[in-house]
Amino acid sequence: EVQLVESGGGLAQPGGSLRLSCTASGFSFSNYDMSWARQAPGKGPEWVSAINSAGGSTYYARAVTGRFTISRDNAKSTVYLQMNNLQPEDTAVYICTRGFSITPTSLRGQGTQVTVSS
Repeated sequence: EVQLVESGGGLAQPGGSLRLSCTASGFSFSNYDMSWARQAPGKGPEWVSAINSAGGSTYYARAVTGRFTISRDNAKSTVYLQMNNLQPEDTAVYICTRGFSITPTSLRGQGTQVTVSS
């Protein structure tokens, strides 16, 4: 079965950190760019970060640049999102997506909730 499964979400205090993981199965992970998006309550999906298939190029939305780091381990078919200095505005469901950006037809995971609150 072709799927993406995220993990690592939870509750963090402002200034805290979380590391999200997304494990792929059912397709050749190393052949695909991967990305993270997020969706806050009442809002549409927002692209957060992307990484190319080899892992040598990374891209970030302006809102997370300098705080978030995307990486991947092709041997484990897993992409990560290290989130530091979290802020309340980072609260959202974080969604792993196959490809550089999220589209209506993108293969995506079920999402993992990140809540930043004191």
